[in-house]
Amino acid sequence: MAVNLVLSFALAILISSSPTAVGVDATEELKEAVLTLDAGNFSEVVAKHPFIVVKFYAPWCGHCKQLAPEYEKAASILRKNELPVVLAKVDAYNERNKELKDKYGVYSYPTIKIMKNGGSDVRGYGGPREADGIVEYLKRQVGPASLKLESAEEAAHSVVDKGVILVGVFPEFAGMEYENFMVVAEKMRADYDFFHTSDASILPRGDQSVKGPIVRLFKPFDELFVDSEDFGKDALEKFIEVSGFPMVVTYDADPTNHKFLERYYSTPSSKAMLFVSFGDDRIESFKSQIHEAARKFSGNNISFLIGDVADADRVFQYGNLTPYVKSEPIPKVNDQPVKVVVADNIDDIVFNSGKNVLLEFYAPWCGHCRKFALILEEIAVSLQDDQDIVIAKMDGTVNDIPTDFTVEGYPTIYFYSSSGNLLSYDGARTAEEIISFINENRGPKAGAAAAVDEKTQIDAVEEEDTDGLYTAYNRDY
Repeated sequence: MAVNLVLSFALAILISSSPTAVGVDATEELKEAVLTLDAGNFSEVVAKHPFIVVKFYAPWCGHCKQLAPEYEKAASILRKNELPVVLAKVDAYNERNKELKDKYGVYSYPTIKIMKNGGSDVRGYGGPREADGIVEYLKRQVGPASLKLESAEEAAHSVVDKGVILVGVFPEFAGMEYENFMVVAEKMRADYDFFHTSDASILPRGDQSVKGPIVRLFKPFDELFVDSEDFGKDALEKFIEVSGFPMVVTYDADPTNHKFLERYYSTPSSKAMLFVSFGDDRIESFKSQIHEAARKFSGNNISFLIGDVADADRVFQYGNLTPYVKSEPIPKVNDQPVKVVVADNIDDIVFNSGKNVLLEFYAPWCGHCRKFALILEEIAVSLQDDQDIVIAKMDGTVNDIPTDFTVEGYPTIYFYSSSGNLLSYDGARTAEEIISFINENRGPKAGAAAAVDEKTQIDAVEEEDTDGLYTAYNRDY
């Protein structure tokens, strides 16, 4: 069972892969085992198949390159299956296919989806990434939704620690409970493995004396197994989704975690993430601490994740997540000479205004800041008629400070010119010196920046820094 793979298969003779696969003859279709789809042929090809598996990939993705030969090998085998299964692929990184990427919620690569009934029923792929495992998993998807367990050996082989497993225990394979179990098994089979038995004594964990009907959910995380006796279809689905979801999701390359990541990203909740080095000797301690936090805040609609620090950027990129930013409310009125900047409006006032902005980071308890406040006000009043200059301040104790700035004490003063240069000011804290500094380093008037040669501006700044009072940075847009 896995995270964010999206496979789709079809009960038909495999079609060859080509961006123009629709309309080609049968001989051409059989040249390649994996069918290539794009925005131009996707809908028509998927509509032709009651069961098709689609892999969304990116050409640069290492995991995708690793999967490609295994996926191709599996496709070659599955096309000869008693019920042939079609495997296809889409370059989701190609701008032409962006609409498909968005439609099917492709947050990471590779993502595989199983599409049934001409694409009207779409489910995530929850299986392995090596050829034999893919073949076995997909054959299961076109066979019975739940398999019967008759011995302890069969149970030990089936109830493995690689995913969430459901076993229904029934005194007889009939009645409402059994029928509802089978309906839910068919509906959720892409994400979970289902089994049924009349003998609980063969199961590896839990009360072996129960006669049923019960559903026992086995999982390789948290409490390892959970029982339920509620066989209402909605209740059974909810039990599986809630009990079968880890308290803390792990972001790694293990395909078992893919579907958990997909749900983590799609669930409307606050996100708490801990990034550590998985090679650190203290990793188990870190895991224990985030699990404790997850238990403590379980009722606060917060989803928890732990990942390797090396993958932190990809977590935000693939999940389309915006990090939480601590910010005071944006002032409804901001018409004083010294403008108030908060984390939520710093881009508008500082980086995107096209003006020359002097920004002070301060702390309300700081004596030096209180003294400097009078000087900052004097500067703002002196320059208030200059429409290309903004004097502003930000409380660094209640707003997250962007990483563009290094604030190690208060007050800290920065200047961002209209031409995009970020300068830290370390000169004398007098109105005269700071106004002189602003005039020396200000950029061109709003709208005129494009006409100024950027290299000349940078050279000019470097030549003026004869006293080493400030350092220049270029902000990357």
